[in-house]
Amino acid sequence: MEQNERMSLVEYTDRYGKICENTDLIPGELFDEYGVKRGLRDKNGNGVLSGLTHISKIEAFKNIDGKKVPCDGRLWYRGYNIIDLVKGFTDKRFGYEEIAYLLLFGKLPKDKELCDFKKILSASRTLPTNFTRDVIMKAPSKDIMNSVTKSVLTLASYDENMTDQSIGNVLRQCLQLIGILPMLSVYGYHAYNHYECGDSFYIHRPDENLSTAENILMMLRPDKKYTELETKVLDIALVLHMEHGGGNNSTFTTRVVTSAGSDTYSVVAAALSSLKGPKHGGANIKVVEMMRELKEEVADLNDEEAIKVYLGKLLDKQAFDKKGLIYGMGHAVYSLSDPRAQIFKGFVEKLAEAKGRDEDFKIYAAVERLAPEVIADKRKIYKGVSANVDFYSGFVYSMLDIPLELYTPIFAMARIVGWSAHRIEELVNVDKIIRPAYLSIMEEKEYTYLEER
Repeated sequence: MEQNERMSLVEYTDRYGKICENTDLIPGELFDEYGVKRGLRDKNGNGVLSGLTHISKIEAFKNIDGKKVPCDGRLWYRGYNIIDLVKGFTDKRFGYEEIAYLLLFGKLPKDKELCDFKKILSASRTLPTNFTRDVIMKAPSKDIMNSVTKSVLTLASYDENMTDQSIGNVLRQCLQLIGILPMLSVYGYHAYNHYECGDSFYIHRPDENLSTAENILMMLRPDKKYTELETKVLDIALVLHMEHGGGNNSTFTTRVVTSAGSDTYSVVAAALSSLKGPKHGGANIKVVEMMRELKEEVADLNDEEAIKVYLGKLLDKQAFDKKGLIYGMGHAVYSLSDPRAQIFKGFVEKLAEAKGRDEDFKIYAAVERLAPEVIADKRKIYKGVSANVDFYSGFVYSMLDIPLELYTPIFAMARIVGWSAHRIEELVNVDKIIRPAYLSIMEEKEYTYLEER
């Protein structure tokens, strides 16, 4: 190409992107040579210890006679086993608000405390005047997580105390964002669905007498109608996704950005950006898409050997997205089982029966049972492999007629509670910016002037 010929941006980036790939590639053996823990994890998958927390705890191994032995997964919120918490509210009341109180304040609420908290959340479900028209409806995006992030950052402009880092003010901001995140997500979807897909446009205001789960389905559906079972299952899904230790990517992002002194809106926007990644909050979408292809590729869905062949193709990078993964199987921490998936499975089965999706549930159950066998046969693994909570959550959302674009935002509506708790804990306890070390392996070079290059 002649020097004076103008390249398009696409041509330029295509050419120089390859240069970046070559320049920035670091030989894998150097990470081992210098003892670098890639992904802040050691070779056994253990995370580098970078903080302390009261908020939650995960157990996937037991120490037996000095040896680390895989065990069924356990999860605690503020010291309470998640199984006990779910049993405590199931069939009695909705759990989202009660467990949100627990995570934020470190104790289970009494009747009046829970009542007051629900009223505060209801009062927080309001947006600034014309915000829906001026922000959410402008430049709608198919990527609802981007739309929500834009809205969260714009809300900072309406807060006169945006930069106030006092715990009371941060708590106010967090409660308001917890209250309105379902609105930002659902309204963002409706704007996209109308302007980009040509469907009818409607905005339902939240009802102060409804739970978070009820409001989500009410705002989403044209007729505002839902069943008790639907809202109960969605409520449980929100509780199970609400918190998962300080080491997950979006919560660690929350702590990192908090440690830099950033405001609550910027912190939540950063966490949202982390969560939207397919390796984190977007995994349930991948499960649904993967299962859709499985049903197309396997002629007889009652033939378990045929299902195993397809799963083998996934691992061999010959099927679906050719990434070599069976989505929804395995977890960075859990080994033999993910307690969230174990809790969820029973409710998923009930919903599948009510929705006439029994056959689909049987396929999911078969994959859950067969995938660990296929993985063990084709991979060298250091711990057990089991279904994680995302394996079933996408299936649930499809049965609730929640559009694919809202799967990850639903996750965010739950996890923002955990982010808020970790942001406050970080502010209370730590006054140092989080700054991990990177070892430079660059070579020093002599500078040459432009005319000599």
